Amino acid sequence: MTHSATAAGLDPATLADVLRLAGSTGFGRIQEQIRRTGGCADPIHLQGATVTRDRATGQVLHSYSTDTEPGGRLRIACGNRRASRCPACAWTYAGDTYHLIRAGLTGDPDKGTPHTIRDHPRVFATLTAPSFGPVHNRPGNRPCACGTRHPDDAPELGTPLDPDTYDYAGAVLWNNYASDLWRYFTIYLRREIAKRAGLTQKEAHEASRVAFGKVAEYQKRGAIHFHAVIRFDGPEGPESRPPAWATLDLLTDAIRAARARVAVDVPKAGDQPARVLRWGSQLDIRPIRAFGDGEEISEQAVASYVAKYATKAAETTGTVDRRIGNKEALALLGVPDHPARLIAACLDLHPLYPDRKLRDWAHMLGFRGHFSTKSRHYSTTLGALRQTRADYRAAQQRQALGLPDPDDPEATTLTLAHWTYAGHGHTPGESWLAANTRREIEHNREIAREVRADLEARETAGAW
Repeated sequence: MTHSATAAGLDPATLADVLRLAGSTGFGRIQEQIRRTGGCADPIHLQGATVTRDRATGQVLHSYSTDTEPGGRLRIACGNRRASRCPACAWTYAGDTYHLIRAGLTGDPDKGTPHTIRDHPRVFATLTAPSFGPVHNRPGNRPCACGTRHPDDAPELGTPLDPDTYDYAGAVLWNNYASDLWRYFTIYLRREIAKRAGLTQKEAHEASRVAFGKVAEYQKRGAIHFHAVIRFDGPEGPESRPPAWATLDLLTDAIRAARARVAVDVPKAGDQPARVLRWGSQLDIRPIRAFGDGEEISEQAVASYVAKYATKAAETTGTVDRRIGNKEALALLGVPDHPARLIAACLDLHPLYPDRKLRDWAHMLGFRGHFSTKSRHYSTTLGALRQTRADYRAAQQRQALGLPDPDDPEATTLTLAHWTYAGHGHTPGESWLAANTRREIEHNREIAREVRADLEARETAGAW
C-alpha cells in the first residue's frame, strides 16, 4: 500500500475493508480515483460512457466506459463547501474564495480586475448583531460579569448569563432577516455616498461604483455577523479610477451612516410582539493597504480571513450541519443547551412566520442566506474559477489522448456521452484511504506554499 499510516487504531470493520481493498485487482485504480477527487469524503458515483468520433469519417478516436472501473463506477468530488462535511472539497472552495477576494484587492487581469485597483479606496468592515441578553465573555483584562476570568477555550463563552431571560426568539429572527439587513445596507450606502458627495443618486452612480465581497460568520453566541471588503471604483467599474471625491474618509462615513439607517420591520405574530431589527452598535472599519504597515490590515490577511470562514457554518457554535425535524432530535444528537434553545426557538416560531422557513433553517439557527457573496463587478466568480479548472484538466486529458481541441475551427470531432447517478460515499476502507490522501495532498501543498513564500521573501530582500 502507498500510505504509510499503520493499521493501529483502526476499528476491525475498517481494517478488514482496507485489507480487502489492498488485495483486490482494482486497488490501484481505486487509489487513482480517490486521488483525482482530492480525497473527497463523500464522492458522487456515476455510471456511463463517452465516445469521441471523427465527424467526417465516423472513426472512434477515444472511448471510455465505467464498465472497466472497479465496481463499474466513476467517482467525482462532491463539491460541498462545508468543512464539517468534506474537508477536501471545502479546502478547494476556500482556495477559490481566497483568489476571488484577492483578485478584487490586488488586481488580476485574468480574473477581471486590473492591477491599478490597488489604488482604489477600500475598507474591511465588520457589521454585527445587536445584544439579545448578556453572555459570558472576555472583556479585555477584566473578569466576565459572572466574576470569572474565562480562558479562550471556555465552553461557556457566548452562552447567556441567564438563559431564561435571553431573547432567543429575537436572536433567530435576526439571523433569519440578516440577508435583508445587508441588502438594505447596500442600498443606503449608495444613498449616503451621493449625499456626502453633494450629488443626486443618479449623478453619483454615473460617476462611481461601489463593489463588495463579503462572508458571514457565526459568533460564539450563535448570531451572524458579516465581514465585507467594500471598494470604490470608477464609472466603468474596476477598470476605471474613482472620482476625486470618492475618498477613503467619505466611504467610511457613508458606511457608518448607512448602517445606522437600516431597519427591518417584523410584524406581530401570535404571542410574538412586532419588532424592528437593526444592526448592532459594534462596527469595525479598517482601511486595506497594499502592503501592511502594522496599523492597517493587508490584502493577504483580508483574503485569508474571508476564505477561512467561507467553509464554516453554524456547527462552529455546537449545532449540527444538517436539518433537524423536531426537538426530540436535539437530545439524541447531543446538541449543547444554548444552540439547542436557538434551534427550538426556530421550530416554535415556524408556524407564526411560515414564509420565513425557520424550521428548514433551524440547524443554521435561522440564517438562510449565502455565506459568501459579492457584487457583480467585484472580481471573477466562483463558477468561472471552477470552469477554468475544469477546462485545464480537460485540455490535459485531450493532450494525453492525442485528441484535438473541440474549439479549434478545423477540428471535426464529435463527443457523445451518457451519465447516470449511481450513489455516493465510501466504504469504511475507502474513507480511510481518502482521509490519508487528503492529508498528504494538503501537506505537500503547504510545503510548496512555504517554499514559494520563502523564495519571494528572498527576492524582495535582494538575497539573490
